[in-house]
Amino acid sequence: MKVGVIKEIKQDEYRVAITPAGVREFVEHGHEVLIQNGAGEGSAITNSAYEAQGARILPDAQAVFDTAEMILHVKELQASEIEMLKPEHLLFTYLHLAPDPDQTAGLMKSGATCVAYETVEDANGRLPLLAPMSEIAGRIATQAGAFMLEKPLGGRGVLLGGVPGVAAANVVVIGGGVVGTNAAFIAMGMAADVFILDRSLDRLRELDMHYAREASTVYSTTLAVEELLPKADLVIGAVLVHGARAPWVIKREQLKMMKPGAVIVDVAIDQGGCFETSRPTTHRDPTYEVDGIIHYCVANMPGAVPITSTGALTNATLPYALALADNGIQAAVQRDPGLRPGINVAAGSVTHEGVAEGTGQQYVPVEEALSWV
Repeated sequence: MKVGVIKEIKQDEYRVAITPAGVREFVEHGHEVLIQNGAGEGSAITNSAYEAQGARILPDAQAVFDTAEMILHVKELQASEIEMLKPEHLLFTYLHLAPDPDQTAGLMKSGATCVAYETVEDANGRLPLLAPMSEIAGRIATQAGAFMLEKPLGGRGVLLGGVPGVAAANVVVIGGGVVGTNAAFIAMGMAADVFILDRSLDRLRELDMHYAREASTVYSTTLAVEELLPKADLVIGAVLVHGARAPWVIKREQLKMMKPGAVIVDVAIDQGGCFETSRPTTHRDPTYEVDGIIHYCVANMPGAVPITSTGALTNATLPYALALADNGIQAAVQRDPGLRPGINVAAGSVTHEGVAEGTGQQYVPVEEALSWV
């Protein structure tokens, strides 16, 4: 199969979908890898590093789309890139379609088969291709929140870990999954007072056993959130519903319970955000203020650390990408049923129920859309 990798053009996105090691694996499997000129520069990967492992460098994105059968990407395609998609293309990337009806409509119009990293599942129903970026985003969330709490940036002027004789800041993490666990881990490392909320008692037990005496676990209810908001200096939203739009866990009316200059970081912004007042921001302009509360809602947090992120992403996606290239989409799904929920759009139809609900489109089972028998 001809596998194409194009340069990311989303603002402040420096990752790339494959490393030279990944190129080598595709070549070893008998595939041809086509890389857009300069695609790896943001991640400190040169054209020559790709060529040394067998890739062919093409001049621009159009040349890659015209030649490749499968397109590997990191973030969602931008409008100009969606126009280059053809029905015969297999797209493998993060899509986050549930809160994005325009992108969904564009992908449907292309006729391409679009597989989303974030909805591929493993045998235990976990999200193996979302996990590495969730780990990074969770860690960045605490770093960023600590920085934004500084007074010159609009924050309260609080040091996360305090000092002897002055209390540490209170960090509230809503969601005890991969993002929340990593956010809490960094907050504890910075000596903050940490509260982790979740609705799974089993997960809270695991966290309590792991972080006993370092963090407090709280069953997440509306009242529990409201009781913690007046104490919070930093709130990190880490709520995820597989493939669907994130639910609101803090509404605008609840912001008045918080201290002026407190910071909220919404890591669920790719899925629409878990705070009512959230809207996507960029690394160049990462924050805005609503009712005295600083909001940090960067939609591609791991893009700020591309050398780390690109390596972590390729490590996770490579086995699945190889399976798709080696076997084709239908046979790959038969071998690994966890790829099936990854197919969000195919042959002009939405093939993921959460995406269909979020975008108002009709759900069509992938077997029907692609006429599998």
